[in-house]
Amino acid sequence: MTFLAVLLRILVNPLSNVFQKRICARGQSAVFANFLTYLLLSVVVFPWAVQIPWTTFPASFWAYAALVGLFGGLGNGFLVQAVRSGELSVLGPINAYKSVVGILFGIFLLGEVPGVLGCFGVLLIVGGSYYVLDALPERFSWKLLGRGEFRYRIAAMVLAAIEAVFIKKVILASDPNVAFFAWCWGGAAFSLLFLPLQEKDSGKKFWKTQTSLAFSQVLPYGGLVLCVGLMQFATNYAFDRMPVGYALALFQLSSLLSVVYGYCFFGETSIGRKLFGAAIMMLGSVLIILQKG
Repeated sequence: MTFLAVLLRILVNPLSNVFQKRICARGQSAVFANFLTYLLLSVVVFPWAVQIPWTTFPASFWAYAALVGLFGGLGNGFLVQAVRSGELSVLGPINAYKSVVGILFGIFLLGEVPGVLGCFGVLLIVGGSYYVLDALPERFSWKLLGRGEFRYRIAAMVLAAIEAVFIKKVILASDPNVAFFAWCWGGAAFSLLFLPLQEKDSGKKFWKTQTSLAFSQVLPYGGLVLCVGLMQFATNYAFDRMPVGYALALFQLSSLLSVVYGYCFFGETSIGRKLFGAAIMMLGSVLIILQKG
């Protein structure tokens, strides 16, 4: 079941990015799309969530749940901003660095210390991203930080890695299902609070325009909500059964699909070089699997 959860996460994560990019390409605000995704998921899970004895959970559960909402709401907002203007075949592999951040925070907050194979696997994942980024005009250099989508993606990656550690804390204080409900509600609340900070015009006209755009994209939003819901549910299941750092590294197998989706759906170029880099990342993930075994 853990294998199936990881496989599901790998398959649906880049597909959710395709829906996000499609939705934003039609004029939808990235931060509004992020908020609406959380909100729709919160409505869907409500019938099951009300059956949970929420008053029985300790104060630590609520503190960690709030941190999940804080880092998740802000991180996913930056992610959609990055996907809106960047290439999936580049932004997907960049996510490989999340495993490094996740392992570092996992060491200090969860006591999950990686072994030799695990560390070498992470190095291969990061090294493989060199070939992906080197296909861009700025190549593998600090100049990449001059591109807005890279800054957004890096911010999203770091926030998501921190969020992952707190999700594990929530799971340890409850279970994967409860953590999923808390993730939906916390994300909706905090992404709504962050919306005015990330969007200059968030008045009545903004809400009217964005709501109208959302109603015109019912099917894409349906696909997005389904993919994000499955992705997070599978993520929680994997976190419940393996160290966060290793899980994040395994999730990077989805970078290969990001390259393929970028070519198939948006006509992105330099696919051969990007696939080679993604293949190196996959080798790193195999080493992490061996470490886990």
